[in-house]
Amino acid sequence: MKAPDDAEFTEFAATTVRRLRRTAYLMCGDWHRAEDAAQDALVKVYRRWHRIDRTQGLNGYAHQCLVTAVFDQSRKPWRRERLVDTDEKTAPLPDPVGTVDDRMLVVQALGALPPSQRACVVLRHYADLSLEQTADILGIGVGGVKSQTSRGLTRLRELLDQTERSAS
Repeated sequence: MKAPDDAEFTEFAATTVRRLRRTAYLMCGDWHRAEDAAQDALVKVYRRWHRIDRTQGLNGYAHQCLVTAVFDQSRKPWRRERLVDTDEKTAPLPDPVGTVDDRMLVVQALGALPPSQRACVVLRHYADLSLEQTADILGIGVGGVKSQTSRGLTRLRELLDQTERSAS
């Protein structure tokens, strides 16, 4: 890569890595996996830097790489293994004040959604992408984005309502 391109990519990466990492976290619910996915996405962008249309397609391509990285990570066998600890010593302590961080509830509820619904909800409502941009990134039609987003939001409301009822 030429020096001006290298500097341009470095500036792009520095300004977008936090946003990509947060978007990935909302999709996978794990900061370590989100960091890995953001780095994988930036590596893919770097490899194609000289071919990407920087006027329109740069952020869209970066998000597309991010979604692919998150989905690829979830398919790896060692990622599917989850340790279940029934030891009461490691159970979370009750909140002494009785308040719960709403953001954590939303992240937990997002984690319960199927990957395609989660991706649509996060890209549409967190990354603030249009229907068309989301469809391009996920490789599905606009109608698919609409239906997946609608189903995802409905399920999210149900999960958050259940959490609210159980807290009271």
